[in-house]
Amino acid sequence: MTPASSEPSDETGRIFELQEEVEQLKEAVASHAVVDQAIGMMVALGRVTPDEGWEVLKEVSQRTNIKLRNVADFILIWGRDGRMPPEIRVELEAALDRHGPTQIPEAPSE
Repeated sequence: MTPASSEPSDETGRIFELQEEVEQLKEAVASHAVVDQAIGMMVALGRVTPDEGWEVLKEVSQRTNIKLRNVADFILIWGRDGRMPPEIRVELEAALDRHGPTQIPEAPSE
């Protein structure tokens, strides 16, 4: 039988664990949304299927050694203002060449 004085400590620890888990889940949901949006851009602009869009993102991530979420962020930034790091652009064009019929379009003219 455990002493009653250790129970609040156990409860506090469990609450802390649950709070950490909730934060991790929030981050995962936000990350998933960003990746889904980037896949949508690949579908619309790269003329690939959603599965191919996912493969494109994975390949770019692996070939640049940049986390997939960060690659997705760069793609969304590119969609907003036309800027993309050159190493990502090169890998993205190559991946789309492998999976789709077109190259990514240039930045919109102002």
